[in-house]
Amino acid sequence: MARMTKKVALVAGGARGIGYAIAQRLAVEGAAVFLTGRGSQEVESAAEKIGQGARSVVADASVPHDMAKAIAAVRDEHGRIDGLVLNAGISEPALLAEETPEHFESHFLVNVRSSVLTLQAAIGIMGSGSAVVLVGSAADTAGVPSYGTYSASKAALRSYAHTWAAELGPRGIRVNVVSPGPTDTAISPQRPMRCARRSSGASRMGRPEEIAAAVLFLLSDEASFIAGAELYVDGGMQQV
Repeated sequence: MARMTKKVALVAGGARGIGYAIAQRLAVEGAAVFLTGRGSQEVESAAEKIGQGARSVVADASVPHDMAKAIAAVRDEHGRIDGLVLNAGISEPALLAEETPEHFESHFLVNVRSSVLTLQAAIGIMGSGSAVVLVGSAADTAGVPSYGTYSASKAALRSYAHTWAAELGPRGIRVNVVSPGPTDTAISPQRPMRCARRSSGASRMGRPEEIAAAVLFLLSDEASFIAGAELYVDGGMQQV
């Protein structure tokens, strides 16, 4: 049996790259999938390509009203969310000397605040047995020149996941983090993300579908006893 049969999933930032691969895999595994994206043409095209009843919702993850609208769409059709993937994010390089208030604020707005407020809005329709996966980054504990603000925003998500796992665990809601290493997508970093401490154990970049497989596992009942964990999917970059 497919691992997400009869489950309802919402993928925030699911129109392209890793998010699209996650939405596609969840649909293949039987989930009723809703995916969000800022551009109507892009997100609608993504849902059409995925097929299998995937639904698109035009929503900017950094705008609370937009995400509330997306959650309401899921509630109105299914009454619940079984799997929530918080994937929306940006990654723009800037050395400390280049940092601007706008650069800093945009990363924490999209990468952190959007996840906080989206989960806050969604937990009302998430019940026992449901799961949340935050898409972090292997850079969250690494010294990556030019990516200090991006890395800090992902480290914030990791910290939130600890707290949310503790807060929501008694309600039967699991929270975990998947932290990809450099991944081959159309929005890969403009500068190579080389860790100052160690080199990747792999000789290639990751593929979006490899990240999606890890997210699927953590959302599925196979991971029913896993909460508060960070699963690195980075070819060994942080482990070797």
